[in-house]
Amino acid sequence: MERSSNPALRDEIFYRSLLNGTEDLMTVQGTINKTLVLLCIVLVTAALVWNSYSIVFPIIIPAMIGGLIVALVTIFRQQWSPYTAPVYALFEGIILGGISGYMDALYPGIVVQAVALTFGVFFLLLIVFSTRLIQVTEKFRLVVIAATGAIALLYIADIVLGFFGRPVGFVHESGIFGIGFSLVVIVIASLNLILDFDYIEKGVEHGAPRYLEWYGAFALLVTLVWLYLEILRLLGKMRR
Repeated sequence: MERSSNPALRDEIFYRSLLNGTEDLMTVQGTINKTLVLLCIVLVTAALVWNSYSIVFPIIIPAMIGGLIVALVTIFRQQWSPYTAPVYALFEGIILGGISGYMDALYPGIVVQAVALTFGVFFLLLIVFSTRLIQVTEKFRLVVIAATGAIALLYIADIVLGFFGRPVGFVHESGIFGIGFSLVVIVIASLNLILDFDYIEKGVEHGAPRYLEWYGAFALLVTLVWLYLEILRLLGKMRR
């Protein structure tokens, strides 16, 4: 099975599952249903903290740490995903609710635009994948993986340099380079959706067990949250 750039989707997960001999198998529809459940958890949680973002803001960092821990547990103990994936969605709802409430207070209407664009990109890429307008070749996969890794390293460098008062300027600035950078990141995040769709499809074809529907839904949520935050960042730069 091919490799995905999403760290939540790894080859050995599905390979090990084939050895279990389970008759309760993963399906595309089941993965879609689980994805909708996780999205509902995120949306409901975000809506609950939306108007209290000033109170919630101090716990966003702890929520990020908690989300990271739960994500790592899910990745390395994928059989726990029916339980850990909803917890991860809960943490993401707190984070997105706080950030979105703050951004919407600064730029009214920006969150509605970001949500609409995120789901628009999602369904567009789903159509592109379903009609095979983009072929998931090994070269395509490696390019997306390399680009995703480069972006991750750049963000880590930005965080480290930020502690010394020297963040990477174009990551945050609203000029032409900053907007161009955000557009590139959004394209890379979108292409990760193609890899996720392809990997889940192959998991179904190879007879992965049903609990990996939750794992596939978790992986899609990871990419969607990243895509939404990047679109929100881009719209904020354009408003400035």
